[in-house]
Amino acid sequence: MDHWVVGVDLGATKVALGLIDPQNRMVARRRFPTESSRGPAWAVERIAAAVHELQGSLPADVTISGSGICSPGPLDHASGMIYDPPNLIGWRDVPLRRMLADALHMPVCLEHDAKAAALGEFYYGAGRGARSMVYIVVGTGVGAAIILDGQVYRGEQNSAGEVGHITIDPHGEVCSCGAVGCVETFLSGPNLARSYRQALASLPPGIISAEQVTGESVVNLAEQGDVLALRVMAQASEALGTAVASLAMILDVDLYVIGGSVAKAGDLLLGPARQAVSRHAFRSVAGRIRIVPCALPDDGPILGCGWLVRQALENPGLRGVSNPYADT
Repeated sequence: MDHWVVGVDLGATKVALGLIDPQNRMVARRRFPTESSRGPAWAVERIAAAVHELQGSLPADVTISGSGICSPGPLDHASGMIYDPPNLIGWRDVPLRRMLADALHMPVCLEHDAKAAALGEFYYGAGRGARSMVYIVVGTGVGAAIILDGQVYRGEQNSAGEVGHITIDPHGEVCSCGAVGCVETFLSGPNLARSYRQALASLPPGIISAEQVTGESVVNLAEQGDVLALRVMAQASEALGTAVASLAMILDVDLYVIGGSVAKAGDLLLGPARQAVSRHAFRSVAGRIRIVPCALPDDGPILGCGWLVRQALENPGLRGVSNPYADT
């Protein structure tokens, strides 16, 4: 069907929108700071204004049919509620889908940002042609979205994919979730920095101050051959490979697409992770596994949102859609 749709990626620091044509090509964009402290009503007003600007770039006889928006969780895609995202301070129990549908006067879908990114990669990026895929986000935290036979697997309570909180070292560091030795304690950006600072503390003072260390700087130092940074990255790669091997043994999925800020390390992270898989999975399983970087780091969530709302438009009555003309 010839639907023009808009995908919206609502993040902690920025909101990015894309106008998507009937051939699933992004043909126009808008972007502005989130300024979450101003509250959800202000954000919805800004998003609606940006959508109307995008509408203005279309021919007179063409209209935008619907919009999909993704956000950090926790949220409920079915009810359209955002609960209390830690990076959107003060956004508690926000009926975001309903608010945006009322402002735009069109059908709106809401999805978790990692799941939207996974759908974008699956249909238009690194997962094209695959039957199933796991998308792992490695950034401030570590999470995953699981796609089985083309459908997002959510679990009974909509919490499937918490790969960052698989325990791989029962005697390890305490994780932000309260457990010990989670994948995230080795792999996330803040924990890369923590591990490097701990290693740095055992050495005489040098040119690098512990206060200056970030996850990004650890990656940069490793690329320059810094021995401590390489050791930290090796531990991160082992954690990623262990997590992928565990998922592969449970799910029997072959393709693992890695996104997020830490994933920009590329083969510095992914190469050793591929080797680690063979140590933690059956040979017959490990030989099939592919770990690849995402192909759509910025556009994946927007295209995934576009795919979601297009499915809703083509399947009237689909659960998880707010339509101000039909919803009550």
